Amino acid sequence: MSEKYKVIDSTVPTFITITVVDWVDLLVRPVYCNIIDDSLNYCIKEKGLSIHAYVYMSSHIHLIATAFDGELQNVIRDFKKFTSKKLIEAIKEYPESRREWLLRKFSYEAQKSGRAKDYKLWQ
Repeated sequence: MSEKYKVIDSTVPTFITITVVDWVDLLVRPVYCNIIDDSLNYCIKEKGLSIHAYVYMSSHIHLIATAFDGELQNVIRDFKKFTSKKLIEAIKEYPESRREWLLRKFSYEAQKSGRAKDYKLWQ
């Protein structure tokens, strides 16, 4: 979630967009979508996340979500951190024609932001 947008009440359905840096078309392979699925399911079971609606696009995810066991922004923060690491691992491990370009792009974005350590995948 953007730093300038804060969730006031985590129990109210909130529209969230999570975007890959520079709108890179990353979510085009089933292995990447499976990582997102598994991570959302974990957040549902373990972090009290409730997903009312969702859609995966090639460069971003839309969610309508609430969180009952914690702050929604904290759940989304943890989701983004975990999926970023897992997606980078998948880019390195599975056949990917754009591997070098993607890793270079995400590394550059991390250096540019100064906040991410090695790679920045989500805006």
